[in-house]
Amino acid sequence: KVKGNTNLHTLNISDSKSLVYLKKNGVLFADDNIIRDKKELIESLVTDKIPVYITKQIDVKDTGQLNDAVTNIRSIQIEDLLGRPQIDISMNVIASNLKNKVILVTGAAGSIGSEIVRQLANFNPLNIICFDQAETPLNNLSLELDRSFPELKYSAIIGDVRSNDKLETIFDEYHPDIVYHAAAYKHVPMMESNPCEAIITNVLGTKLIVDLSVKYNIEMFVMVSTDKAVNPTNIMGASKRIAEIYVQSTAMELKRKESSDTKFVTTRFGNVLGSNGSVILLFRKQIEMGGPVTVTDRDIIRYFMTIPEACRLVLEASVIGESGYIYIFDMGSPVKIYDLAVRMIKMAGLVPEKDIKIEITGLRPGEKLYEELLANSEICEKTSHDKVMKSKVREYSLNEAAPMIDNIVLLASKQEKYEMVSLMKKLVPEYVSNNSEFKSLDKKFQKDGILPY
Repeated sequence: KVKGNTNLHTLNISDSKSLVYLKKNGVLFADDNIIRDKKELIESLVTDKIPVYITKQIDVKDTGQLNDAVTNIRSIQIEDLLGRPQIDISMNVIASNLKNKVILVTGAAGSIGSEIVRQLANFNPLNIICFDQAETPLNNLSLELDRSFPELKYSAIIGDVRSNDKLETIFDEYHPDIVYHAAAYKHVPMMESNPCEAIITNVLGTKLIVDLSVKYNIEMFVMVSTDKAVNPTNIMGASKRIAEIYVQSTAMELKRKESSDTKFVTTRFGNVLGSNGSVILLFRKQIEMGGPVTVTDRDIIRYFMTIPEACRLVLEASVIGESGYIYIFDMGSPVKIYDLAVRMIKMAGLVPEKDIKIEITGLRPGEKLYEELLANSEICEKTSHDKVMKSKVREYSLNEAAPMIDNIVLLASKQEKYEMVSLMKKLVPEYVSNNSEFKSLDKKFQKDGILPY
């Protein structure tokens, strides 16, 4: 299909000669919305070993568009079928807020951080400070920015969010107007095995940047959080919830004192398609290797969002958001991971359980069967954007939260993990460990009547 409903060629696919033609040449779709509307048809084509390709929507009368579309032809991927129509954002409002600003992006070389940088590059910022500890990915991002945005002014800086001296140097030298904080450890089983590192990066790293944002009186701080912070069952989710608490309590303290105009906004969303270490990349690799494809539980479900989609909403929330609130995104319908594995095997032209086995491995330490976007006590309110909602969470005073957070960080620095996790559970009473060595602490708290179950 092309713009204007022009038919270039029509085939009756019930005709055997046409089927032979299709298997030899494939089917090309030139409209993202058709892809999403015809998911079952496309998956059946792939299952029948008919190549399916996708490119941009075109006007065949425009030679430039036609050439560009030909250049961008690629094979269909599972992400194309899971994605949704592009979300509209307030381009003019965002542009007016970001133009000629110095913007610091932490975790800039990661999946989310790098996409935030790409999208920011379209709004004519004065300078983008790309901050990350990963040398090679940061270098790759630099090369991409040089190629795709030759006029863009940016600074690629290697460093650690856990280093206050390094962060202070950046704030002192560049004086950022806006901070997008995407740096974090995110892998649930890995953080369950390395809990102190999760706290030092996810909590201390956030605290250091928040404190510097206040000290240098920046315009806006935006934290990228996760749905795993909701009713957390693992170290990673609890560490992000504690980071949220520090951001929110700092914002409320500044409001109370009327001592700063810095806006603090937190954004929270679920899994992103194709991010580093995501299940889709894992399944793809396992299928390429001949299997088995490993699924932790037959009933496990997850919400998914494309990386560009998530980052568009981060920018939107940062503009429309009020200080001290958490903004959650409409994640669409959840996806059953077992069904996702079956679909990906079929899309590879293979037969599940015949060509590629699916192995059920059991839930990993700290893993949930399903993720939530709101805790039981949280209230959700509409915003001016139909895909962005405001969550009203329990408010912590900074005087209440800061001493506990400081002690949690201190225990982490001493590698005293059980004492550290005990204090985390006191600060975040909804944090109940699942399939974890720290489960015994929940039983102790229940026995002592500390947690409000």
